[in-house]
Amino acid sequence: MELTLLGTGAPAGLPRPDCPCASCAGALGPYARSAAAVLVDGVLLLDLTPGAAFAAARAGHSLAGVQQVLLSHPHDGPAVEHPAGLPRAARVPDGSELALLDGHRVRAVALDAPGTGYEVTGPGGESVLYLPPGAAPAGEVARPEPYDMVLADVLGRPDALAKLRAAGAVAATTDVLAVHIDHDAPSGPELDRRLAAAGARAVRDGTTLVVGEYHAVPDLPRRTLVLGGARSGKSVEAERRLESFPEVLYVATGGVRDGDAEWADRIRLHRERRPGSWRTTETCDLVPLLEEEGPPLLIDCLSLWLTDAMDKVEAWDDAKWAAGGDRALREQVAQLVCAVRQSRRTVVAVSNEVGSGVVPATASGRRFRDELGRLNAAFASECEHVLLVVAGQVLVLRG
Repeated sequence: MELTLLGTGAPAGLPRPDCPCASCAGALGPYARSAAAVLVDGVLLLDLTPGAAFAAARAGHSLAGVQQVLLSHPHDGPAVEHPAGLPRAARVPDGSELALLDGHRVRAVALDAPGTGYEVTGPGGESVLYLPPGAAPAGEVARPEPYDMVLADVLGRPDALAKLRAAGAVAATTDVLAVHIDHDAPSGPELDRRLAAAGARAVRDGTTLVVGEYHAVPDLPRRTLVLGGARSGKSVEAERRLESFPEVLYVATGGVRDGDAEWADRIRLHRERRPGSWRTTETCDLVPLLEEEGPPLLIDCLSLWLTDAMDKVEAWDDAKWAAGGDRALREQVAQLVCAVRQSRRTVVAVSNEVGSGVVPATASGRRFRDELGRLNAAFASECEHVLLVVAGQVLVLRG
C-alpha cells in the first residue's frame, strides 16, 4: 500500500494566513505545510483540501483514479473547488466498514473529539490508522496486532499515541508520522528532535511512503538528563519527552513541606500538568526504583535529591563534612550513577544547572554548588541524551 501525503499541516496550513508569529514567519520553503490530506494507492483520498489536485500533480500523481473521498474533520472544512470527476466527499459512520472495488477496506474509528478516524487495510493486509487533528480513539482500543503506520496529531494529542501504545496498537515497528502540524510547534531540526523523543517523525508535503517498507524508527533514548536554570522550562521539556507513553512513574524528590502554601501550589501546578495516566511517588530513594523493572521514570529533580543526601551526611557542618561527610556523599552519588548505568528502564531526569552566576556567599552554598556540578557531570556521562534548556529553548549537548 502506497501513501502520498498531499499535505501535513493543520487545517489552516502552515504558515497560517495573516499570522505574524515567529513560527509562521519561519515556515517557508521546505517548512511550509498545506492542510493534511492523504492519497492511498491513487484510489482513496482522505480529506479534500484546497489545491488537492495541484498537490497530487506536484507529487507526480493524479486524482483521476480516486474511487472514494472521505472526510475526517468534524466539519466539511473551508470551501474548496471540487476537482472534475472526483467523487463527492463522504463520511463513514463510526464502527462501519467500507469496501472499495480494488480490495481496500476502510473502517471508521470513533473518537473522543468531533470528527472521524479511519483504519485503512490494503489488499495485501497492510494497516494504517489516520486520525484528524485534536483527536484520539474513544473508549478501549481493540487491536489484535500493531498498525504498520499511524498518522496522527502527535504534537497536539500525545496522549492518543500513549493510548495506542498501551493497547498494543503501536509497537516499536510502527511507523508513526506526525500530521496536522500547526504554528505552536517548532520547525526544522527542533521539530525532528521533539518527534523523535515520541518515536515519531515528520515528512514534507508530497512525500510518498510504502506501508510496511522498512524505515528506521527513531531510536528512543533510554536515559536523558535535562538541565536548566530556574523557570527555564526544563521540567516541561522533560515531561514532553514522555507524554506519548503510558504508565510513566513521576518521581518527585521535593517531598512535603508542612505549612508552606507556596510550595504546595507549585506541586499542584506540576500535578495538573501531567497526563492522568501517570503515577506519582514522592521519594529520594532512587536506587531501588532504577534497579526495578517497570514503566519509564521521570525524576524531578536531582538537585533536591542532592539536598536530601547532603542533609543525611550533615554536609552543612564544616567539621562533620571534613570528618567524613564528603566521602559519605560521594558514595551515595556513586551508587546513584551506578544504578543509572545498569538500569533497564527509560529514565528522564531533571537537574538545575548552576555555577554560571554569582559565587555563593557562604561555604555551604559553595559546597552545594560544587557537589551539584559534580553530580550533573557524573549523571550526564551515563545518559544517551543530555539537553540544556535556556529561556524555554532546548540545546542538545549530547544525542
